[in-house]
Amino acid sequence: MSTVLYERKKGISYIRLNRPDKYNALNREMLVDLLDVVGQAEKNDDQVVILTGQGKAFSAGGDMAMLQEFSDKAYYDEVMETIGTIIRKLYLMPKIVISAIHGSAAGLGLSLALTADYVVSGQESKMGMMFIGIGLAPDGGGHFWLRERMGTQRAKQFIWSKELVQGPEAQAMGLIDVLAEQDVMEEAGRIAEKVLVSPIQSMLQTKAIYHQSNLDTLNSYLDKERQAQWTLRNTDDHQEGVQAFIDKRKPVFKGK
Repeated sequence: MSTVLYERKKGISYIRLNRPDKYNALNREMLVDLLDVVGQAEKNDDQVVILTGQGKAFSAGGDMAMLQEFSDKAYYDEVMETIGTIIRKLYLMPKIVISAIHGSAAGLGLSLALTADYVVSGQESKMGMMFIGIGLAPDGGGHFWLRERMGTQRAKQFIWSKELVQGPEAQAMGLIDVLAEQDVMEEAGRIAEKVLVSPIQSMLQTKAIYHQSNLDTLNSYLDKERQAQWTLRNTDDHQEGVQAFIDKRKPVFKGK
């Protein structure tokens, strides 16, 4: 079974994360599959891409089993390069990208959702960076997306808080763009239909002007996140955070 589903209908490419039994936690296989599907969507003639998750969640973030394999530097670098390439492709894609968040979008899953031009959330959806719970810092451009949407000061505090916010609060914070009244995919579809009868080339020129101008900054964030994660994964607090997650208990951090 493919970990990422890809479908095209009426000018829209649908990309669905497909590990519903794991709340679409992103492992190496899924990231490789996602990169392949994003590449296919990038090259087709559809003008809108909708990114979502199968089952009860958008994505719970990076798979814990994958994080435990990061002691191998070559493996770590490969995974982080794949993540960076996916993020850049979505950010620069010459199409309108819509992410549809239902259930939870946490950690790397939230970073992925925030690459979109329109971020749509359900009323009960929960969003948070959550990396601090295992002694890490955001990746997938998380620092960049939050700064763009919240400003540096609020972004720092949101990252540090281990806060999960629901749809209405997320909208008030600027974390999402559209709050669905009912079904999030129906709302994403309505936005897509409106885009398809708009002067899309004009929209894409505006997107390119902003995103191309910010590309060096995004790349800098991705590089710094990659360095930070490698440093942090060797800390006692990260090891404690992972073990506490496995043991299903509250971690005891010591700042080391």
